[in-house]
Amino acid sequence: MRCNHCQLEYDKAALFTRYNDKGEELHFCCAGCEGVYFLLQDASLTSFYDKLSSPLSPPPSFTNTDKQHHLARFDTQAFEQKYIQNLPSGLCEVHLIISGIHCAACIWLNEKLLSNTEGVESVAINYTNNKASIIWDREKLPLSKIIALIQSIGYDAYAYDSTLQESADKAQMREYYIRVIVALFCTMNIMWVAVAQYSGYFLGIDKDAKDILNIASFALCTPALFYSGFVFYRSSFYGLKHGFVGMDLLVCVGSTLTYIYSIYAALTRSGETYFESVSMIITFVLIGKFLEVRARKNAGDSLDKLSHLLPTSVIVCDSDNTTREVTPEAVNVGDIILVRAGDKIAIDGVLCSPSALFDTKAISGEALPKACKEGESVLSGYINLNHQIFYRATKAFSQSLMSHIISLVSSSLSHRPRIQNLANTLSQYFSRVILSIALLCFLGWYFVGEVGMERSLMIAISVIIIACPCALALATPIASVVGIGESYRHNVLFKQAKFLETLAKARLVVFDKTGTLTLGKPQVQKCHLQQPYDKALLLQFVRLSKHPVAEGIRDFISSHFIKSTLTESKPIESNFIESSAPDSINQNSALVRDFRQFDAQGISAYVGDAQLVGGNLAFLAQLGFEIPNITLGSGMVFGYGIIESSAHKPYKLLEIFELYDELKPYAKQLVAYLKERDIQSVMLSGDRAQSVAQISQKVGITQALSLLSPLQKAQWIESYKSNHPSHVVVMIGDGINDAPALSKSDIAISMGAGSDIAILSSDVVILDDKLTTLRNAFEIAHQTYKNIKQNIALSIGYNALSVPLAVMGFVIPLFAALSMSFSSILVVLNSLRLKYFKAVEAKA
Repeated sequence: MRCNHCQLEYDKAALFTRYNDKGEELHFCCAGCEGVYFLLQDASLTSFYDKLSSPLSPPPSFTNTDKQHHLARFDTQAFEQKYIQNLPSGLCEVHLIISGIHCAACIWLNEKLLSNTEGVESVAINYTNNKASIIWDREKLPLSKIIALIQSIGYDAYAYDSTLQESADKAQMREYYIRVIVALFCTMNIMWVAVAQYSGYFLGIDKDAKDILNIASFALCTPALFYSGFVFYRSSFYGLKHGFVGMDLLVCVGSTLTYIYSIYAALTRSGETYFESVSMIITFVLIGKFLEVRARKNAGDSLDKLSHLLPTSVIVCDSDNTTREVTPEAVNVGDIILVRAGDKIAIDGVLCSPSALFDTKAISGEALPKACKEGESVLSGYINLNHQIFYRATKAFSQSLMSHIISLVSSSLSHRPRIQNLANTLSQYFSRVILSIALLCFLGWYFVGEVGMERSLMIAISVIIIACPCALALATPIASVVGIGESYRHNVLFKQAKFLETLAKARLVVFDKTGTLTLGKPQVQKCHLQQPYDKALLLQFVRLSKHPVAEGIRDFISSHFIKSTLTESKPIESNFIESSAPDSINQNSALVRDFRQFDAQGISAYVGDAQLVGGNLAFLAQLGFEIPNITLGSGMVFGYGIIESSAHKPYKLLEIFELYDELKPYAKQLVAYLKERDIQSVMLSGDRAQSVAQISQKVGITQALSLLSPLQKAQWIESYKSNHPSHVVVMIGDGINDAPALSKSDIAISMGAGSDIAILSSDVVILDDKLTTLRNAFEIAHQTYKNIKQNIALSIGYNALSVPLAVMGFVIPLFAALSMSFSSILVVLNSLRLKYFKAVEAKA
């Protein structure tokens, strides 16, 4: 008698009886099965038993104490930092491996039960590796409850770890290697038998000797087919259970039909056997599969190596001057970390030592070391070069820059390009069509061609084997893997693989000006007006803003107060009047409060009852300041004034600064490159018209708009897209004040320079902030997309030529297997050409 839940056989005496609401008699082996059965009944999921293809494994057994201890670890802070990702929406995401899954019903049951649980937003389980991606609300449901729910229906779960995946990859390679060795051994020996068989075919042979040779061929062919070829049978079985017909099924059908026919021919002595062809078909295809898996692994090596860029332990200094070695996940914000010379920074923080020298190539790609002083930020991925240093952690390990980059790159391939969806759809229909053609081919040759059973069957088998949907299915993913790896190697971070295709289709590129086409470090070249005022107060005021113009004013004023730097500064055309001595800055400083920044206009703050105001002249005129009649150049302009409580309009300006920003290297060449690609360039800036016109003229951009706020930039992009719906729009900015415009574009690129803000606000990040790298991003995207189209063309062209030849009877099964494997390898090798991408380097 069977248990009503797990379907396992038991003696009747070992089962106990319960009744459902309808009065039907039910039998259970344990209280666990009873609980799960009625749990499914309450959740209206009893159709699970209709989908079940085999008995369930018994539920994992824990004592209450063990179970509580096992579940409690999923709610610990250390587990959260290492495995749980906090999403911008306030939800959490975790990746789990669910053990005990063995059929589609198991997938269905877990997904349905979890999806129907309050607090769980989405569940997706990958059948091939049992990896579950769960997004849920931690405020409504702790992770331990989700694990307990999975355990309650007879399964178990543990955290997905990349190191475990690496072990699984090695196990897969080892499995393929052993199966290839067995196939090669069988095939090499069966060929000696085949030599004798073919000799007997042409020279004559006794039937008894022929039977002995057939038995030897059968004995050698069988392990090659059913052991070495087991990977094809397994894949075909699970594919058919999901309604998928792929390349593995074609190999199985072709080789099995040949094998069965050969047994029939040997037993009836009615024709020739083809055991050697079966063995060689499996061997050739398996070797092709092995080389394909190996090539795909090599293609993704640059991505896998990312997880090894950070140390596995750090040294934390406690308040009693003792040190302890802990994992990066166990470090708390505020901890002091010791880093020895040559060690890597694991967590973002602030330098506590007087100075340090870092190798930053992993983040910015910069070859020269970066010097940092006390109080400056240090980022994960930096390498300490000179001496041991101390720094204070300002972020958790999972939120640090390098961890964020690794997470983004690792997950980038989960979002497939649209062209891959097309290729996958074609490959699914393709296999069904080939099987239909093979059947029609057999019937046509047998009934119309009248060539006999053996010849008709061999032609049909050749059609089945020579067709290769595998090459079509490989066309996009293998190129995407290589493209993502190469882009990161050249300091370009694509957050999703589909952005490679999007960027390759770009028709309009929208540039911000400051910090994108220019260095973003404007310097004061001219000063207008001669009103005396407290320069220390202006210095305090502009220090509150991170805008490049404010920072330029700050550097300029600081250079006049710090006399030692005067000899190093450039000559300034100015009547600048100092009113405070260098040592009186702090003595005369006042409390600046209520600071506000107005996008693309200016800044303001209060000191006592007086309002400090700075910004462009249009903004100041709106506030009631009198704009003097002076001649201004084409640079950026910053006016400064104070509105006293007793003052009346129009207010008097104290100073007008004129600043100039230099173009970034390669700016002009980049615009020319885009023009060659038939990509239009537009500049949208918040600066004054003269400054925007000067820069646009230098770089060769014909359409440039000035005095735009971030919202106006977004509106312009939205308007363009509504008028040109087929055009792909790319926005390139600094990732901070251009966030609205970036969000409206089809693909947003940030000149990040390692900024985590840029990573969050864009689809593609230029890590080293160089325009040559931006050009490389476009080129990698174009070459990857071109490579994908080449792969698809190769696979379709191969089948278009080879299948008709097989239908006409010009190809035997042996050569069909060889050419089919060759087509897959050709697609992989074509994709690997992307590894030899030649990047454009910035000239010194």
